Amino acid sequence: MTRVLYELAGAEEDRRFSPYCWRVRMALAHKGLDVDTRPWRFVEKPNIAFSGQDKVPVLIDEGRAIADSWAIATYLEEAYPDAPALFGGDKARHLARFVNNWADGVLQPALLKTVIGDIFDHVHEGDREYFRQSREARFGTTIESFRNERDRWFGEFRAVLAPLRATLSAQPYLGGDSQNYADYIVFGAFQFARCISPFPLLAADDPISLWRARLLESFDHLAGRAKGYSVPGTLS
Repeated sequence: MTRVLYELAGAEEDRRFSPYCWRVRMALAHKGLDVDTRPWRFVEKPNIAFSGQDKVPVLIDEGRAIADSWAIATYLEEAYPDAPALFGGDKARHLARFVNNWADGVLQPALLKTVIGDIFDHVHEGDREYFRQSREARFGTTIESFRNERDRWFGEFRAVLAPLRATLSAQPYLGGDSQNYADYIVFGAFQFARCISPFPLLAADDPISLWRARLLESFDHLAGRAKGYSVPGTLS
């Protein structure tokens, strides 16, 4: 049975920009598992109703539907124990959960405020009203106000990178000498931005930029070949 992953797509079907879907794409590649990806838009919630919820990523594997990037990663680790480990043991998995919560609660919101106007430029025409209404209701302000205050939001985003930069100044990956799922969690945010925004988030010599470049080149340039904007230090 073909393994299928539903991913958020922009106006172009091959512009896949969900940070959570990129976590899963990298996890599948890490495990050496092939997948057939399907584009999905915000207003196509009925297309994934079979999963019991209305958000991507949704993975179908062996006839089973799994939603939520963390749930998918833990499923892959348990279902494919002979493939390369995503976490490296239960203790590493517990620590990765902290990274997951930090990325969801701190990193991603700060980044979203910085590039939200660029997302709006790239979403499918049918998604634009939904995206505007849902995001403006969430933040209590307009997309245009975020555009106008990008320098402010970028400053806040840079501030939250301090622990990430300190870590990657001392080691090549969050996983240590080699990458693991903690790397993919955080990388998903930067790949999301690369796919939808030309705004330069990092200097070429930033340790985070060098780490991002290594991950863009991983798995035969899986993420680097994806449709997006060029970033310092790579051809992607």
